[in-house]
Amino acid sequence: MKRMLVVEDDYLSQRVFQRLFKKDFNVDFCDSSDEYYKNFSNEKYDIIIMDVSLKGKKSGLDLIHEIKIIQDKRNTPIICLTAHAFAKDRTNAIESGADLFLAKPVMNEILLDAVKLLINKK
Repeated sequence: MKRMLVVEDDYLSQRVFQRLFKKDFNVDFCDSSDEYYKNFSNEKYDIIIMDVSLKGKKSGLDLIHEIKIIQDKRNTPIICLTAHAFAKDRTNAIESGADLFLAKPVMNEILLDAVKLLINKK
């Protein structure tokens, strides 16, 4: 089964993602940049969903940038999913290395389609 990492600090959003993706993915969750480095930075995933605003020392954009410069992770698709919905936020996400930017709230069908698209593109 494919593996997904969701980096999201909102518990309710985590539960929605769990229900949405549990059929097709083994889903891991972390809620901060610190937890990512402690528990998940050495893992490989088929796709990552990353929130921009996180607890911890670094933002989701920082994590995206750092993931994309690692040789064996640079091709991992990353969806940046955030409440920050201005054009500059989209630009910052793409420049950090996100493969797709989606603004919250996003309909479940759109998120499912985005994940399928990026997994199939990989």
